[in-house]
Amino acid sequence: MTRLSGITPSGHIQLGNHLGAIRRWAAEGKPEDLYFVSDLHAMTTSHNPARLRSLAGEQLAVLIASGISPDRVFVQSDIARELGALTWILECTCSYGEAARMIQFKEKSKGQAGVRLSLLTYPVLMAADILLTGASEVPVGEDQRQHVELARTLARRFNTTYGEVFTMPEAVLPPSGARVRDLADPTRKMSKSNQDSAGVVFVLDEPDQIRRKIKRAVTDGLSVPAYEPEERPGLANLLEILAACTGGDPAGIAAEHKSYGALKEATAEAVVETLRPLREGANALLKDPAELDRVRKAGAARAAERGEHRLQSALRLIGAG
Repeated sequence: MTRLSGITPSGHIQLGNHLGAIRRWAAEGKPEDLYFVSDLHAMTTSHNPARLRSLAGEQLAVLIASGISPDRVFVQSDIARELGALTWILECTCSYGEAARMIQFKEKSKGQAGVRLSLLTYPVLMAADILLTGASEVPVGEDQRQHVELARTLARRFNTTYGEVFTMPEAVLPPSGARVRDLADPTRKMSKSNQDSAGVVFVLDEPDQIRRKIKRAVTDGLSVPAYEPEERPGLANLLEILAACTGGDPAGIAAEHKSYGALKEATAEAVVETLRPLREGANALLKDPAELDRVRKAGAARAAERGEHRLQSALRLIGAG
């Protein structure tokens, strides 16, 4: 059984990505599971090529530094030839109506001029990601479940029409991770693509940057810490971050701290220490581009080899190979 998870280089990896997903991938992933940097998915809207390339390398370094085996990590564009061929096969299996009814396409294209065709077709590329690697489980949130269902539809249709090639993937909801909110605006999630980074802790931030951001975190006008997520979301966010870093309970942690200042200091130090090995490991790889390139090429070769027989079988059965 293979699980496939990806992360899109739309920005620098932030604390919520690590606490909510990446550290779980490193701790719980099985040898057959795969993790990839989905840089092709970041091209559906206007982007800076140099920045995209840099972010893809940075994210690969972070995934490896988190403890995920390099054997299970690759960058999506490094197998663009294989994915491109399979995407075309799947586009020839998919109807326009199936692609156009994807909720994300409807929402993101609404009222926009010059919408890229890739915004319509990227769910088919996502299906190629899944089917090429033989993934049987794809952990996704509700916003991506429809895309996995499309992959299932296309796999079933191809297998029924031309012959059995593809594993039928299942969308699975990932275990509930840490809920990390923006430090400057706790009404929204911390996001790597936020334009305003004042409330975002990035995993490669220096310790002093982290301390400053947490010290300036929005709380409320009260003075005694208490865990009340609905009434005091900013304070609850700090308590949940500290709990995620230390394995504690937010309500219990609140009772242990008598002031907001003490709580912020404890949270800052816990985040600094949680991210220290990740930052140091990733920076070491980024300072050794030859080694990172070697790891990247090896990961691409393994990913391509893993999907080659499926691609060749699909080409042959559809009459193109």
